[in-house]
Formats: sequence, C-alpha cells, structure tokens
Amino acid sequence: MTTKISRRAAMAGATASATFVAAGFPRIAKAAAPFDLPKLPYADDALAPVISANTIGFHYGRHHKGYLDNMNKMLEGNDLGKLDLEEIIKASMMNPTRVALFNNAAQVWNHTFYWNSMTPKGGGKPSGKLAEAIEKDFGGFDKFKAEFAATTIGQFASGWGWLVLDKDKLKIVRTGNADTPVAQNLKPLLTIDVWEHAYYLDYQNRRADYVNAVIDKLINWDFAAKNLG
Repeated sequence: MTTKISRRAAMAGATASATFVAAGFPRIAKAAAPFDLPKLPYADDALAPVISANTIGFHYGRHHKGYLDNMNKMLEGNDLGKLDLEEIIKASMMNPTRVALFNNAAQVWNHTFYWNSMTPKGGGKPSGKLAEAIEKDFGGFDKFKAEFAATTIGQFASGWGWLVLDKDKLKIVRTGNADTPVAQNLKPLLTIDVWEHAYYLDYQNRRADYVNAVIDKLINWDFAAKNLG
C-alpha cells in the first residue's frame, strides 16, 4: 500500500507516538545542541559506481552539513536546544514560527537515516522475518520492489521514498521536501532520497536509473531488518 504523508497527518501522529530511535540507527553524537555531524558508515567512494565519491562529497559534505549548521544556529539560545533531535522535529512541526527549524532538523535526521539505508555490495533480497513480512504485505519481493521504485520515482519534485512499519503492516510511503515519518506512528525501515542533489551529478535527470540502482545494488537489508525488530 502506498501512502503520501502530509504534515497534518504527521502532526496528529506525533501526539501519540514516542520518540523513534531505529534499532540500527546511530544517534546524533550529542543529546542536545550544538549537534555534531554523524559520520558516514563507509568511505565516501564505497558506493561507487552507483553513487560516486563526487556526489557523496557534495551531498554529505555540503548539503547534510549545511542542514546541520543551519539547525545549530537556530537552536542558539532556544529552549528546544535542550531536546534530542527527534523531539526537536516533533516540537517544530506545523508551527508557523519554526518552519525553517523543522526543515533543517528533519533533513538532518532523514539524511542520517538515508546513509544507513545503503551499504557497499548491498541490494539483493532480504531474508528471515523481513522477507516473510514483505511476502505477506506485498505479495512477494518483486511486487514490493516495483511499488517501492514506482512510489519513490513518482515523488513530484524533491522528497523521499520510505519503507515503513505501520503497527503490524509494512507500507511504502513518500514524503515531500523535508517531511518525515519520524514524528508519527510509523516506524521507518529504509529510505531513498530523491532530492536532485542525491543523484544529479551521476544521473542528471535519470531519477529512475538512480532509484533502481540503489534498490538493486545498495539497499541495506540488515539495517532494515534491525529496524523491523
């Protein structure tokens, strides 16, 4: 099932959900501002040729770091700076005076999750409990893969494609811009970034080629399995 998440729906879920920390997801180095940039889980050339070191250099070293630097500046002298990152996202979502803070904080979280959703020599098929859940909820891996790719590729403009757990059912959702399922009753398992800066240096306008290559060759099924629990 494919769902597009709105900020309003996310805000409604935020009141009921506890702070989400994925099982395999490294926390931001500090529990309060100023936050440190999480290290990549691999070398910057480790995902080549699917994603080049040049793309990683700009994407991680400039875009991800830029979001982090902006967020830290906004948290100076702000009581929200005492919170952890997930709590900052929830506290700033749907607040018209904190739109910029939400956008940057959510992008820091989303990007950290994205880096961990990939691994060198990844891809293939999952096994165990995750494979069984995909079979049950999508009717097989091939159907899951086709829906995950189509949903992610079909995100209009910038955004993200996600595999999530909604209560006891796997779903595929997409979010625009900085929106994220982290602040609602959805448990992210995997994500693919489809902002143009994620792929344009390597693929230009061939978003489909990028998404399919990530699914086939880089997806970190061990990370997703840990997040499933």
